Amino acid sequence: MNDMTQPSAFAPAAYKSDYKPIWCPGCGDYTVLGSVTKALAMIGRPPHEVAVVSGIGCSSRIPAYTTCYGFHGVHGRALAAGTGLKVARPDLTVVVAGGDGDGYSIGGNHFLHACRRNVDLTYLVMDNHVYGMTKGQASPTTEPDWDNKLAPGGTGVRAFHPLVIALASGANFVARAFSGDPNGTAEIIAQAIRHPGFSFVEILSPCVTFRPEQRGWKDLVHRAPVAETDDPARAARRIMTDDGFNLGVLYAGNRAVYARPSAASTTPAQIEAEFAVGAEGAPS
Repeated sequence: MNDMTQPSAFAPAAYKSDYKPIWCPGCGDYTVLGSVTKALAMIGRPPHEVAVVSGIGCSSRIPAYTTCYGFHGVHGRALAAGTGLKVARPDLTVVVAGGDGDGYSIGGNHFLHACRRNVDLTYLVMDNHVYGMTKGQASPTTEPDWDNKLAPGGTGVRAFHPLVIALASGANFVARAFSGDPNGTAEIIAQAIRHPGFSFVEILSPCVTFRPEQRGWKDLVHRAPVAETDDPARAARRIMTDDGFNLGVLYAGNRAVYARPSAASTTPAQIEAEFAVGAEGAPS
């Protein structure tokens, strides 16, 4: 744990790669990227001690735009990869990034069990209520009456409520942020990273290309009227009456964090040796 009273040795720019983001003009993910690098600067760990893992989608491009270790996985499997990495390398700060389609549809089962396991990592989901990369299909969080060319009149299917699912499944930290508030988002991300266990942050990140009406989110978001709680029952009551635009930390719990038995700890060199060609016990 870093002493947050001391100035960081790293500026946000230290975590930004030379690759230019290729999101659509006006995409909320630009400011989310800035918030991520600000949060990492707040934490103060050097880039080589941080790993950013993602799946598939617009938001999942984030690892390439940082100087941290990165892994761009397959659709819906970012949490599986991130969990394995953190368990194998508990010394790393692991941040998993994705979108509502990647995380709640094909990745929904991994989401449930990542919350349940409570491995010490942070999951950031940029939620725009649409599949942006694949040209505007309804996602799990899309409103059931959203009328579009691919689903005229809407899907009629109830929207997935990620904060409710995260809390019920055992996430140790649950919060919501808004890309239009980059400093507030950075503070929440930093708090999530510092909090032990599985931390989940939903970040409302408008897709102005396929959901231009989401520009109006800036007038709908508001600070949650009550402080965070460590009582899951109280958090559940709050979240079931949530309008979808409350910002801030909903729940900060104290569940025991998953950890491998100390006897099972190995170094990267030992793992490499086990898989070396010709090594005793190595797979043939």
